[in-house]
Amino acid sequence: MEKKQNNVDISIIVPIYNSEKYLKKCIDSLINQTYKNIEIILINDGSKDNSEKIIKTYSDKRIKYISNQNQGIGKTRNEGIRKSTGEYIMFIDSDDYIKNDCCEKMIKKAHDTDSDLVVSDFYKDINGKIEPFPLPDFNTSSLKENKNLLLKINLGPCNKLYKSELIKNNHITFDETLKYEDVPFVVQCIKKANRISKINEPLSYYCIHSGSETTVRDDKIFDIIKIVNKIREEAKEIEIKEQIDYLTVDILTNYTIQQRYQKDKNIRNSFINECFNYLEKNVKDYKNKKYYNNKSYIRRKIESNKIFTKIYCSLMHFKYNRR
Repeated sequence: MEKKQNNVDISIIVPIYNSEKYLKKCIDSLINQTYKNIEIILINDGSKDNSEKIIKTYSDKRIKYISNQNQGIGKTRNEGIRKSTGEYIMFIDSDDYIKNDCCEKMIKKAHDTDSDLVVSDFYKDINGKIEPFPLPDFNTSSLKENKNLLLKINLGPCNKLYKSELIKNNHITFDETLKYEDVPFVVQCIKKANRISKINEPLSYYCIHSGSETTVRDDKIFDIIKIVNKIREEAKEIEIKEQIDYLTVDILTNYTIQQRYQKDKNIRNSFINECFNYLEKNVKDYKNKKYYNNKSYIRRKIESNKIFTKIYCSLMHFKYNRR
């Protein structure tokens, strides 16, 4: 790995695309961190709104601004990694924000535990309604020591602090062609990290609002099946088949249920069919209640059955459209 060009401790990478409604709150949360030795890499991915005007109102010397033609979030994050000079890296989405002491607590935990990856709880901000989202607790360890870490850590890139060497020395990058590109990235980081630790406190805010990527469903939804397949291929060299089967069922049943938001009935049913075909081929016992332990009997029956899933999504879609 190349020698660091300066003494920056944390590089915070923020991909930006048409985020004018939320961008100021995001940037303010970064420049007001109690931990000051950071660089803030703002990458404008071809925004067509006033995002650039908002960025240019800031004069903080820690901000590095990059303006590109639209190239997608995978390429944008990868560019941020290449341009980063910090000992550690964080990712923040431009419509999210973090607590003022987030960086301070994250880097202290990394130093205290000599961790390559630090994970914290987070808040969900759903159209202004804020609720804590605690992750399962675990002691500082690695995937080799604790195979269940794959089921305890959420697979989004935010709410985490990564040692730069973990990412760069292992050539870990975001997929640049598929949607949901962050999932294999996080899985690879978990797989390669020698020590992973957790902070049992929410330090970031994950925002869900009308029209966000979280609520919009189009034909790119089929990419999640390819992403799951990439994860399963990535995990073959480690003996974690049980955990990867749990993860496969959890991801695919979650996305089939989310088809209640899908406006196109043909896409909705086709996606549900493909997910269940994949499960039948790769996780033979996917209907086993062990995969749905934290869910009610009715929820398990719906999620584990293709016909019930289709009926549920159709009814819920009809309900939403009546509002």
